[in-house]
Amino acid sequence: MDRIAPKPPLVKDGPVFNVNIAPVHLSRRLTGTEDLFVLAHMSVPNLDKNHWSFEICGLVDQRVTISFEQLLNYPKRTIEAALQCAGNPFEPSKPARQVANVKWGGVDLRDLFAGVRIDPAASHLWAYGLDYGEFGGAQASHYRKDVPVTRIGAGDVMIAYELNGEPLSSEHGFPARLVVPGFYGTNSVKWLCRLELAASRPEGIFTTQFYNDPIEGGGTKPVWAIEPESMFVSPVPDSKMRLQASEIWGWAWSSSPIKLVEVSFDGGRTWRDAQTESRQEHSWQKFSIDWSPREPGEYELRCRATDDEGRIQPVIEARNSIYSVNVVVER
Repeated sequence: MDRIAPKPPLVKDGPVFNVNIAPVHLSRRLTGTEDLFVLAHMSVPNLDKNHWSFEICGLVDQRVTISFEQLLNYPKRTIEAALQCAGNPFEPSKPARQVANVKWGGVDLRDLFAGVRIDPAASHLWAYGLDYGEFGGAQASHYRKDVPVTRIGAGDVMIAYELNGEPLSSEHGFPARLVVPGFYGTNSVKWLCRLELAASRPEGIFTTQFYNDPIEGGGTKPVWAIEPESMFVSPVPDSKMRLQASEIWGWAWSSSPIKLVEVSFDGGRTWRDAQTESRQEHSWQKFSIDWSPREPGEYELRCRATDDEGRIQPVIEARNSIYSVNVVVER
């Protein structure tokens, strides 16, 4: 992939991965920015919003360049959405449990594209970031991902310039980034510099080498839509609990609304339906259930989510495998 923009100076070089809080401690509905995980595959560029812009090009009737000042002239949208890391691309079947629920502020892509005619042959949107460097032993001049054009038409895909009501920090994509609610975070390209409409998926390490899952019968599929997942906030792993009624609760999320969360108190042998809140925008959903253990002892609690598309959390060997905690009940 050729370089499409000058290399900016860097705030940080090399992969950056910071986990500021364990997922089981995410007790607030809206995750504070200070608690949000940070992932940069190659580097963190140092950008000046007054000299930054991005372009819309490819299978469109005209090439458009938009500065930060011009971006602010478009109608502003705010969207609350679950944000989840897809996990280590070298271990795609291992759950990462890096998730948050945040509020983005920015511009809907449908508003940006309102004055641009897109060629009917365009099936994918390629998004380029200004980060560059090495990942997995391979060099890349830009971080580049793709999104199906149909997802843009469904709405709420954004160019975001705010996170939780504040300007983006450098690590979270300042001055502006792509945000695709319902897709894993790897698809929400930071430090945006180009949106290119194309008739196919792009060739690149982050689209054809990493973040592709094998499918039954051969071949692969892109890691796009978030699979249904749930986790407990209470109790935390290895808790000691009293022999009395307790509220068991946590969060569930998916690219589609969660319609059912089940909880098991015996390691998956039997299941009970939890109460699950309705989804607001693209946010995660709280589930809860009362539990009155009959006797002291060690228990394995599990939770599993089912979304509106009928997808269910698998037991093992998936990035969204069933979550469990072990607890000890005392008199």
